[in-house]
Amino acid sequence: MIFDPFYLLVIGTGMALSFYASSITKSRFRKYSQYTTRSGLTGAEIAQGILSDNNIRHVRVERVSGELTDHYDPRSKTLRLSESVHDSNSMAAFGVAAHEVGHAIQHAKSYSMLSFRSSWVPVANMGGGLSMIVIMLAFILGGAQSATGSSLSWLGVLLFGCTTLFTLITLPVEFDASSRALASLKSGNYVTDKELDGARKVLNAAAMTYVAAFVTSLITLLYWMFRLGLLGGRRD
Repeated sequence: MIFDPFYLLVIGTGMALSFYASSITKSRFRKYSQYTTRSGLTGAEIAQGILSDNNIRHVRVERVSGELTDHYDPRSKTLRLSESVHDSNSMAAFGVAAHEVGHAIQHAKSYSMLSFRSSWVPVANMGGGLSMIVIMLAFILGGAQSATGSSLSWLGVLLFGCTTLFTLITLPVEFDASSRALASLKSGNYVTDKELDGARKVLNAAAMTYVAAFVTSLITLLYWMFRLGLLGGRRD
């Protein structure tokens, strides 16, 4: 267990997936940030427009520092857009701004998966913080080969599974936000078909980061189940 090449393979695969997804997202964002849109509206103006189109009056739009730090905060009902989105009239800015508004629309319409994800955050955080401690104790006590070790093994993978479930829940939430974003851009006549295609490509690339996070978490969970002897027998 001190040195496990299989573990390095699992971690390496996860890191490679995450790096690839992140690289594609940044590359697409930078590429389509160079193409300005016909309307000349900024990301902030697009966000305000789509919010208004959906009769959402209580969400503030704010500028934040950093690159791709855009997010919607349901607690304060605040849409925070990075400078490269808030002040830009590019295809990339349109896509990202509209995507974050998609989350605000989900919140306003009480989208069940968004509510579920929000309620699951503390559970996922607790699972992520405790899982490795419990898993290491399970190894010390023999994993699935002893009664106590077996109980701790299942507890450890259950805790880790809470974070895996969170990454799974995130997928439909993000895909739905992007779908709402593209539909809003089109129905509001904010973009041409070509501009909409550019925004779609940026959002598709961003979606890969969430897929990579889920796959990484899942293969890591399966690895620990395998090492603890919960899958395929004990592995010393």
